[in-house]
Amino acid sequence: MPGPLNGRTALVTGATGGLGSAIARRLAADGANVALAHFTDDQAAAELTAHITDSRGTAVPLEADLREDEAVRALCHQVHDALGTVDILVSNAGAYPRRPWPETTPTHWDDALVTNLTSHYLLAHELTPAMTAAGWGRIITIGSVLATAGRHDLAGYISAKAGLEGLTRALARELGPASITANCVAPGSIRVPAEDTVVDDPEAMTARQLARQCVQRRGRPDDVAAAVSFLATNDADFITGQTLRVDGGWILG
Repeated sequence: MPGPLNGRTALVTGATGGLGSAIARRLAADGANVALAHFTDDQAAAELTAHITDSRGTAVPLEADLREDEAVRALCHQVHDALGTVDILVSNAGAYPRRPWPETTPTHWDDALVTNLTSHYLLAHELTPAMTAAGWGRIITIGSVLATAGRHDLAGYISAKAGLEGLTRALARELGPASITANCVAPGSIRVPAEDTVVDDPEAMTARQLARQCVQRRGRPDDVAAAVSFLATNDADFITGQTLRVDGGWILG
């Protein structure tokens, strides 16, 4: 069956993580050819590629360190050679470094910003000339409701995510005349397997989280993927510069 993204090519970064893999599967199911950018996670990338191709989709796994300008440039060339010009950038890759504020050194701060903000700039800067020439494009960044809510031990991460929302709005202004939209999807508390390795008491954490939300269930990666897919379609052609919070009503302001 034809999908709303037939004929489009998407690059999903952080594609082997809980959110990234769900986004890649959804875009492929909706008809897009998908480049799966990952960082040293060959097995997960191979499994995700097999899942998409077994479902009659097209996917190409590509490894890159998005913190490095030359690596970003090489990645974009590889995507072009394998799949053609990127129409849809889903800039999802990042890290979640927890560190108490008194222990946050300039090095820790710089690392958090390079990973969670500068890498997104590098990708968008490399890909938008071709989108501009084509007269169509979608840039979808993955932020976090913590950019609004705040949380202890995450100063660098939260600052970067707030900056990512600002970058997205700036890109909407810069690129709108070329029919390129830029939007940010900001997930709330999404249940992913990695949570079990960083949370001491997952059940207590879930109870605290549900008390913050209007919708009384944990978010799922597919919830985020659905929002990303919508923003990538022609149905979202008049939506740009926005932050769409997928958080069950945690942040209402």
